[in-house]
Amino acid sequence: MAFVVIGDMLGRLGVDELRWLYPVKILSVALVLLVFWRRYYELAHWQLKLGQLLQAALLGVFVFVLWINLNADWMVMGTPIGFDPRDGGQINLFWVIVRIGGAALVVPVMEELFWRSWLMRWVVNPDFLQQSPANVSIKAFAVTAILFGVEHNQWLAGLVAGVLYAFIYIRSGSLWTAVVAHATTNALLGVWVVLTGEWAYW
Repeated sequence: MAFVVIGDMLGRLGVDELRWLYPVKILSVALVLLVFWRRYYELAHWQLKLGQLLQAALLGVFVFVLWINLNADWMVMGTPIGFDPRDGGQINLFWVIVRIGGAALVVPVMEELFWRSWLMRWVVNPDFLQQSPANVSIKAFAVTAILFGVEHNQWLAGLVAGVLYAFIYIRSGSLWTAVVAHATTNALLGVWVVLTGEWAYW
């Protein structure tokens, strides 16, 4: 949230080149995740069986397909700035790697820890570590999905993604399923953006 505010302030001050803010943000978040990794007991050990891994990846593909199609005007809030990795009309590979790497490796871990592992269970029980994801309330499920949706410019796509990521987490009992699904969606979206030049999706 701090980086969102910083980016907005710099934009209002007339700073045009803000791409550098993304790697700073990703590295900062990655560092925090690493420092506290042992406390994230749901991610401490890889618990997915092959079938669960495939289901999570397929769900990620499904969400990606939905994401690039749920883009009608009424499904979008505001005007996304996007992330343009080109310099002088040519794609800069460094920016592509940074953007896809951050979106596929760091963002899914951070967001699933926040939205699904913490918030969805905290709404039910402030002592959220004692709350089983399989027994969250409809209210907690809905509140988390709606907030996840409005966090994105494509609010409807975000809402659907939030519902599906929560569903696979609840069903499997493993946060890794939601992380893998989320990572698959973001990775495919990154490749698609580079191939089509639809920078607004970034």
